[in-house]
Amino acid sequence: MTAVIQQSQTDRLSALRTIDSEIETLKRLKDSIDSESLTRALDYMQNSKGRIIITGIGKSGHIAQKIAASLASTGTPSFFVHPAEASHGDLGMITEDDVVIAISNSGESKELIDILNYCKRFGIRLIAITKNPESSLGKACDVVLRLPDNGEACPLGLAPTSSTTATLVLGDILTVGMIERKGFSKEDFNDRHPGGKLGAILKHVSDLMHTGQDMPILDENSNMQAVLLEMTSKRLGCVGFINQMGELTGMLTDGDLRRCLSPKILDEKAINLMTKNPKTISPNAMTAEALKIMHDKKITNLFVVEGKKPVGVIHIHDLLNNGVA
Repeated sequence: MTAVIQQSQTDRLSALRTIDSEIETLKRLKDSIDSESLTRALDYMQNSKGRIIITGIGKSGHIAQKIAASLASTGTPSFFVHPAEASHGDLGMITEDDVVIAISNSGESKELIDILNYCKRFGIRLIAITKNPESSLGKACDVVLRLPDNGEACPLGLAPTSSTTATLVLGDILTVGMIERKGFSKEDFNDRHPGGKLGAILKHVSDLMHTGQDMPILDENSNMQAVLLEMTSKRLGCVGFINQMGELTGMLTDGDLRRCLSPKILDEKAINLMTKNPKTISPNAMTAEALKIMHDKKITNLFVVEGKKPVGVIHIHDLLNNGVA
């Protein structure tokens, strides 16, 4: 047991040293950001008529793929080109309208030579991410985003750890910079993330609501027999009611009906039993907002209105079935 405790303490101290080392690297990155170089890099990216091509070998290549994915998902067309594949035909993926971001901690990765020569030959803008501006990569590029030369968290000082963290953060800086420059919105983000929970949360109510013949709607002076038939046929557990101007004036749910059951219920008119001025939502609202209203009000349906006129209805099952929860 003592050996287990000692090992646990050793592991925790190792974890803390790693975190401290990487924090120190990020602090140095923060202190060394060159605003002029950053602005030039973002200018090249924003003014590009093509795509942003990210390249790197080894661990830098893995980070490059993440940066490319982040840019692409936030409105800046981008993809990763492997330098080895580039030397065997993939250079054709890079056009004169593109901007290339080449990543190398040392700036001397031989695998990048063919891409660098290709870019210089065709006048393609080059951005370097490296710790050594005087390296072959640094000298070949139009602008250098410098990484802090703070060693690695690896106890051998060899495995890319702190350097890849700093590179990843520099990529995030470029991504956020492009988001802000382009005015990229939640709606734009939703267009690029249609799948999964995030995409579901960012959908609009209009994407999921029931409309037209599927919407349970009757005149407010309808009798309860008609209400029961409408609720049963539409199978949404509610009916909305409109006045002569087509405005939503009330609604009844299956729960309301159970609470007001009586031998004479079929003789009643909807206007006498309905909940007046029910909670509604706009078709342009996010589905997450609809879910919050339903949760807060302890209801399962929301009529969707434009002005005061119903254009749809959304049920909590529509939200749950689409991952909004």
